[in-house]
Amino acid sequence: MSEERGTNASPTARPGPVAGLSRRACLLSAASLAAPAAWLAAPQAAHAGGQLEEPLMDSVRTALSSAIANQAPPEPEFFTTEARLHYLRWLGTQSDRLRRRKPEWEVRRDFLQTVWYESKRAGLDVSLVLGLIQVESGFRKFAVSSVGARGYMQVMPFWTRVIGDGDAGKLFHMQTNLRFGCVILRHYIDREQGDLFMALGRYNGSRGRSPYPDAVFGAQRNWAFIDRPTAPAA
Repeated sequence: MSEERGTNASPTARPGPVAGLSRRACLLSAASLAAPAAWLAAPQAAHAGGQLEEPLMDSVRTALSSAIANQAPPEPEFFTTEARLHYLRWLGTQSDRLRRRKPEWEVRRDFLQTVWYESKRAGLDVSLVLGLIQVESGFRKFAVSSVGARGYMQVMPFWTRVIGDGDAGKLFHMQTNLRFGCVILRHYIDREQGDLFMALGRYNGSRGRSPYPDAVFGAQRNWAFIDRPTAPAA
């Protein structure tokens, strides 16, 4: 796989509904789908605040460490032909949307495939994760915030010490960063009992304040996907 150079409770999102999760059933609001060209054409700044280091119960630490340690390759598996076709239609749509940010097809494909895999693995809505990445790093692999958060999902280095092997440099590796980010976001959603608004605030270090969750929910609409299978020829 090439590297870029250089899913059952319903989460309650206060600003609006989000798409269905593989482990969490939610509603998708498609009417608010926004054209992605506007934000793609504009410079994207990283708006990361930074997760706060908090004491973890031993059982939670062990579970998170286990989730991080499983380094299975991000190859989606499909049990039906239609499921695979759905994924390929999703991949084609999102690839077109991301083209200006990642011009090389292999880089774009590997990134989207890994986001899909890690999101589904953590029981997260893929569009929510893409919206968070848009806000956090503007899809910049090597983004570093003013507080030291790193990579696509702006993961704070302390997490590699708490649930990883202590090597913060690995947060610039695509799959490692997406694995940490998705596992951490899932942890926060569970802590907030499914409240996405509060979980996103906790992810950003701004729990209870609206600007960051509002920004992520707004960005998520750029990545909403309405599947329209091609009708068979008569």
